[in-house]
Amino acid sequence: MEQSAGETGDSGGALNEREQVEQALRESEERFRELLGSLHEIVWCYAVEERKVLYVNDAVEGIYGRPKEDFFANPKLWRTAIHPDDRELARQADLSVLESGRTECDCRIVDAQGHLHWLHFRLYRVGNPGVSGVRVVGVGIDITARKRAELALAESEELFLTTMGAAQVGIFVVQDGQLAYVNPLIPRLFGYSEREMTGMAPFDLVAPEMREAAVELHRQSEAEGSRSFETIALRRDGSTFPAMVLASPTSFKGRPAWTGTIFDLTERKQAEKRIVELAFFDPLTGLPNRRLLEDRVEQLIADAERERGSLAMLVLDLDKLKRVNDSLGHSVGDQLLCAAAVRIKRVVRKIDTIGRKSGDEFVFVLPGAKAEEAAETARVLLDACAQPFIINGHELTVLTSIGISLYPEDGSDFEHLCKNADLAMYQAKEAGRQNYQFYSQSMNAATLEHLFIEHGLRQALAAGQFLLAYQPLISLRTGHIVGGEALIRWQHPELGLIQPIRFIPVAEDSGLINAIGDWVLRQACQQAKSWQDSGLPLNTIAVNVSPVQFRQSDFVGTVERILKETGLAPSCLELELTERTVMHDAEANLGILSALSAMGVELAVDDFGTGYSSLAYLKRFPVGKLKIDQSFVRDIAEDRDDLAIAETIVSIGHSLRLNVLAEGVETEEQLSILEEGHSDMAQGYLFSLPVTADEFAELLRQQPFEKSGGRWNKWSA
Repeated sequence: MEQSAGETGDSGGALNEREQVEQALRESEERFRELLGSLHEIVWCYAVEERKVLYVNDAVEGIYGRPKEDFFANPKLWRTAIHPDDRELARQADLSVLESGRTECDCRIVDAQGHLHWLHFRLYRVGNPGVSGVRVVGVGIDITARKRAELALAESEELFLTTMGAAQVGIFVVQDGQLAYVNPLIPRLFGYSEREMTGMAPFDLVAPEMREAAVELHRQSEAEGSRSFETIALRRDGSTFPAMVLASPTSFKGRPAWTGTIFDLTERKQAEKRIVELAFFDPLTGLPNRRLLEDRVEQLIADAERERGSLAMLVLDLDKLKRVNDSLGHSVGDQLLCAAAVRIKRVVRKIDTIGRKSGDEFVFVLPGAKAEEAAETARVLLDACAQPFIINGHELTVLTSIGISLYPEDGSDFEHLCKNADLAMYQAKEAGRQNYQFYSQSMNAATLEHLFIEHGLRQALAAGQFLLAYQPLISLRTGHIVGGEALIRWQHPELGLIQPIRFIPVAEDSGLINAIGDWVLRQACQQAKSWQDSGLPLNTIAVNVSPVQFRQSDFVGTVERILKETGLAPSCLELELTERTVMHDAEANLGILSALSAMGVELAVDDFGTGYSSLAYLKRFPVGKLKIDQSFVRDIAEDRDDLAIAETIVSIGHSLRLNVLAEGVETEEQLSILEEGHSDMAQGYLFSLPVTADEFAELLRQQPFEKSGGRWNKWSA
């Protein structure tokens, strides 16, 4: 009995111990499940032979958007939730884990709401292949944020490389005095490979004669920050090209560096040279044209005035040239002109200036010459032109008429000297040709008219005789009237309506222009404000500014005061200045233009192409618009040179991010050519003559030139 009791006691103790172990095991499993349940990663266990899910933690619900019970009920959810493009990858991972015991893969899954997630799966085999009870334990980590970041980085890098590759400007990074990076354009520019250029000293790519200046500019930029400059770049083959370099301090891979751009200026320089040639040289003979002649004469007059010297101007006309053109053709006539130009250049001094004024007229300017020297030169020219010309087998003779004016007796500027020499030349024609004549006062009544105009001007402003007309400015893209140009007229009590070309020069000479200019500016601003207040769609009112008015001491203050008095927003006022006005003392004018621009006033260069602009200055001036002079528009349909000049001006304007407006548009053919040439705006008689304020207001209301479907409504019928 005692033994039985003892055995019973031992058996009860063993049972107690097993229960404790089982309890501890259950508690351990519970803690393990709690631990797995608290993880953000998905953990699951899959019975391979039974093809069922044995365990999955709660994290699956947050990522897959489904209750975890769904995975127990339908183990195929693991496969069907995988993105179709990644299912083969997942299948290979299943095979790999059974074979090797462990594998990893990244797959996309689609949750119950259709959202995409990237998961990194780690799979482990429990048990040996071929033995029953094999399990696969998996861990799934949501790496969507990382993948998106990697994708964004890859896209950013691809975009950067694509942008650098497509850039039409060279981009570089300099670090430690060497090129650390160049985009694909730079090796093409210089003739090296990208690998060869990396590590090169940047100044080795500068022409030897420009290196010292480039090094000095770099030193300055180190002290000042960003800097741009022009230089001559040196290619691998020894050839050179003009370049614009812009460099700024930066950091590269965590260390100080310089980044910059280099732009090949070859085409721009060629365009600049071409526009100078087209604008200032006669394309047929290569001689200076009227514009360049005027510029040179003004310089010679300034020299003569300073030294109390003299000069003579001769205008030579080749008679019967029209007869040659009509009988033998314009080609022969052109060859005759060129032959005459060659011949007459041989008989004048090197210091003399010769140019072609018009079809059959040449101008000679003889610095330091008095009447005797001018007469002798005229006789030599008459003799030279009297000799026959042999053109295409034709022996041609021409008669020559020469008119002479002298400085300072017959004029103090180009216009007066040229006009008076013209008058003398016509006197030579009337005297039978093949002779020369000096200008005399009896030939010209201009002096009397000048005095008459000046006397009337002194009373006109107080008497209220001035009025403004307005000509619309048209957008060629939409056909809308986007602005108007204010144009002064003088209603003279005796002479009637006088155009500004007749009285503005007199006003400038007499010192009256400032008061008249201020009146125009105030009236135009008041009218523009009135139109805007009445709800009319006026963006801009343009006002011409005389050179004399622009140079008055407080011009900027006058503009600011008038804008405040009239209430017109500065951005609605556009001041038009001629090319010659802007370029005269360019550095001083830059300050005035900058002050006006800072105020918000828009600036335009009027009559562009008729003066001599430096593109280096033009890009610095805060102007927003170039106006193609009407002299280039007038014959744009017939004259290839005028067309080329207009196209070049548009190209230069757009390259400098300026709008371009064509003046003097009178025909639909001119309009069509300008549209094809991508001019932005136009004005001229085709749209409207200058009209009264009331008539202009009606144009603003009606917008009669508005386009539909890219076609002009007014002319599409």
